[in-house]
Amino acid sequence: MKNRMKLIAFHLPQFHSFPENDEWWGEGFTEWDNVKKAVPLFKGHAQPKIPKDQQYYSMLDVNILKKQTELAQVYGIDGFCYYHYWFNGKLLMERPLELLLQHKEIRQDFCLCWANEPWTRSWDGKSGTVLIAQDYGKQDDWERHFQYLFSFFQDPRYIKVEGSPVLLIYRTNNIPVLDEMLTYWKTRCRECGFEGVYIIEEKNYYQREAASRISDAVMDFEPMFTLKYGRSIFQKIVWRLHSEWLDRKYHTSVRFYSYDLIWKLIIKRKQAKGKNKCIRSAFVDWDNTPRRKGRGIVFRGGSPEKFEKYLTELVRISCLENQRFLFINAWNEWAEGAYLEPDESNGFAYLEAVAHVRKKIEQEMVK
Repeated sequence: MKNRMKLIAFHLPQFHSFPENDEWWGEGFTEWDNVKKAVPLFKGHAQPKIPKDQQYYSMLDVNILKKQTELAQVYGIDGFCYYHYWFNGKLLMERPLELLLQHKEIRQDFCLCWANEPWTRSWDGKSGTVLIAQDYGKQDDWERHFQYLFSFFQDPRYIKVEGSPVLLIYRTNNIPVLDEMLTYWKTRCRECGFEGVYIIEEKNYYQREAASRISDAVMDFEPMFTLKYGRSIFQKIVWRLHSEWLDRKYHTSVRFYSYDLIWKLIIKRKQAKGKNKCIRSAFVDWDNTPRRKGRGIVFRGGSPEKFEKYLTELVRISCLENQRFLFINAWNEWAEGAYLEPDESNGFAYLEAVAHVRKKIEQEMVK
């Protein structure tokens, strides 16, 4: 695109086993276990999701990293935003990222999103049971975290804004020392030769506004931001009644929402004015019953054709707003039904939708 706006897909590195998951969820557990065990909960419920050619890959296979990079580039995704899990020095699911760091021949642009939530047993309904807590510490702890992040920041493939590496943070309102920590990291980045660090705060189901005075941008993380904050009281009441009617019809406790209506609200919403750049995001689809079972959320009516239609509108808006990025949820959130990767039902249709959008927008911009 002529204004150099990048399409960045969120990437979950959960598709490999590691000791903590073995202890908490059973030997050899990966996200594929949730995906494979999913069952239809009502008539027409498209579960389980099956990757194309049943390729239940491991993110510890460097060939998978290469294949994902090639697919993304062919279909117009500019890079990945990997979730990064740091618990005051304790790392989880770090091996795929470190493998990418080792293999410089993989020409993949990327950045990190610090998923700074404590882990609980929420998947099996025991949300009060904390598996690993989150503690933000003091300057010595921030320095340890910075040293780890810096190993990625200095990689030439790492996505930067005017000389500053981009770092997303999932829940800044959870961090009591937020501004002090960010100030320290910005200073350390300048001392190490960068212009600073470009902090993007996520606005999501748990957080409506920016929490920092010194972050650089905010991003509406969809579809959950709009589901929580983008609907009027009237819409919430009507949708709840409709969902309850469907629950009785299907004998489930699933919450149902309209794919089309959520997307229309996303496109219609005007970004608030403020000092922080407001970045938009798209979502592919949503059905998290593989994780949440009967307590899950299902968006009804999604399709590759609709995704292409709505993504086209959102990209147009973002270009008019001179955005640097548009984030897509997601590349491979299979247990949430939010994935661009090819599957047995739709093949490469969602990736082809992205390619069509890029081609359309580029043609419009040269007219």
